[in-house]
Amino acid sequence: RRVGPGKALQGNLDPAVLFAPTAVVEEKADEVLDAAAGLEGHVFNLGHGVLPSMDPDALTRLVEYVHTRTAR
Repeated sequence: RRVGPGKALQGNLDPAVLFAPTAVVEEKADEVLDAAAGLEGHVFNLGHGVLPSMDPDALTRLVEYVHTRTAR
């Protein structure tokens, strides 16, 4: 967790979470964001990329949610 000043961290969300209901996706996203709270930089992403069977709307909802949580 200690990487020193001026460094950004990348936090991953298990892509399988996107198959869950929206409330669960938001809860899991909150866990990633809360773990990164107070850091100088953080890149939110999926741990293994987008699965072929994933609903694109689920990705859109996740991106919009993360943007509302991290708006400056």
